[in-house]
Amino acid sequence: MSTTQTAPLPSITLSRDDHAKLSLLVSAALASKPTAPLKKLKEELDRAMVAETNAVPSDVVTLNAHVSFEDLETNETEAYTITLPEQANVEQNRISILAPIGTALIGYRQGDIVNWQTPGGVRQLRIKKVTQPAA
Repeated sequence: MSTTQTAPLPSITLSRDDHAKLSLLVSAALASKPTAPLKKLKEELDRAMVAETNAVPSDVVTLNAHVSFEDLETNETEAYTITLPEQANVEQNRISILAPIGTALIGYRQGDIVNWQTPGGVRQLRIKKVTQPAA
């Protein structure tokens, strides 16, 4: 009898501050209305390596970081700032952490290839550049 093993997901890094904010967001929201995006974000939080905020490398996608990425199938490049839900604004390219793309990118680094689940199947995205917000 053979067993099929899936490859472990690559590790992601979150700052202690981001992890605390996102854990609070997920806990409160899951208690009132559990949704697939919330459950996916909780999975990401559960597997994240948590580091002190000043120890997180500047090329890691964090809350309020601006990230550009390329879809490896279409070669299209997009860029967004990942925010908390109340700060999201599509016209300003500010996307919620609860949007599937926000959850997919958080914690990965510049150069990483991220698998993003879409209704049409899994897409692969390469993170091209991460810019942290000005202090």
